[in-house]
Amino acid sequence: VLEIFSAPPVPVSGFDAIPRAERATVLELKDVRKHFPLTKGALLKRRIGTVKAVDGLSFDIREGECFAIVGESGSGKTTTLLEIMEFHKDQDGEVRIGGLSNKEATDARTRSAMRRELQMVFQDPTGALDPRFTVYEVLAEPLQNAGMDKAAIRKRIMELMKLVGLQPDHVNRFPNQFSGGQRQRVGIARALAVNPKLVVLDEPVSALDVSVQAGVINLLDKLRAELGLSYLMVAHDLSVVRHISNRVAVMYLGKIVEIGEVDRVFDNPRHPYTRALLSAIPVPDPQLERTRERIILKGDLPSPLDAPKGCNFATRCPVFAALPAAKQEKCLTLEPPLEAVQPSAAVKALEAGPVPVLDQQFACFFPDGELDEDMLVVHETAEPHAP
Repeated sequence: VLEIFSAPPVPVSGFDAIPRAERATVLELKDVRKHFPLTKGALLKRRIGTVKAVDGLSFDIREGECFAIVGESGSGKTTTLLEIMEFHKDQDGEVRIGGLSNKEATDARTRSAMRRELQMVFQDPTGALDPRFTVYEVLAEPLQNAGMDKAAIRKRIMELMKLVGLQPDHVNRFPNQFSGGQRQRVGIARALAVNPKLVVLDEPVSALDVSVQAGVINLLDKLRAELGLSYLMVAHDLSVVRHISNRVAVMYLGKIVEIGEVDRVFDNPRHPYTRALLSAIPVPDPQLERTRERIILKGDLPSPLDAPKGCNFATRCPVFAALPAAKQEKCLTLEPPLEAVQPSAAVKALEAGPVPVLDQQFACFFPDGELDEDMLVVHETAEPHAP
């Protein structure tokens, strides 16, 4: 049967067939922190506190992978991106891009070599493009800095225009002559100009009209498959995250509370904060939307200046309120570490060899409230999940 409105083919990267553990690491963060001192006084300033915007982040991104960071406003997502882009030896924690560590970036040449491997697509395409430059000048600037001659620059610009779905003869237009979606495509072309390994996406479609968001998302997916790119994306739209991402990290008050393969985290969220975020995703079916359960968190995000002791989510946690006093005391005094989700007893019984390690970690002492561990039934497949 011929489909009149057939779905477009799903782009498949050459890295998808390679297990994640066997791919090279493009970006790695080890215990990265960003604390801002809070001072008082005009002349004799004294420190009265510390804002912990990012507090001990560790994760890695492999070749051909899209890694997303989600969370409320003020959770530290954008600060994390800025710390990665800064790449300075005096940073608290280690940022490793490819084989280069920020602790080794002692001169401008080293930092310049790193920045060729890492480019960024900004949230607002209008503000990211100089209105006095034509598209040709916007795309030529990074190529000139890379030392290319005029003929090579012109050839590369024509390639970039075709790559992002724009007409090559539009290179002499100014940004105000393009639509919002087209301007974002110009921003993507500029990021790809120097052939980076990792592209940082800061809310790449949130400033665009809904009618053009799908086109930009599909373009990013196609480019990742064709060029073997890796993405680090910050987004609020969880539907977009699930569509384009391979792995996801959920941040709250500067810390990662859950991290793992995107389908595992979305289908079986373990942290109460992750469950609350996912319950806010609207459902297209009106009947299901009316009957489904929403988790409404009480209060606002606490100030990073006065973060709660122990578990920083305890003040808003719906599970915490139902716990007995002894368990509440543990939440209020101890900080839960990230722990891997364990396969269920049924999966362990079916596995003849070593039990597969699930790509999902969460930081919560009592994700299921007062239920004992032997009462829990965790539905996991017997077969290891494909990377």
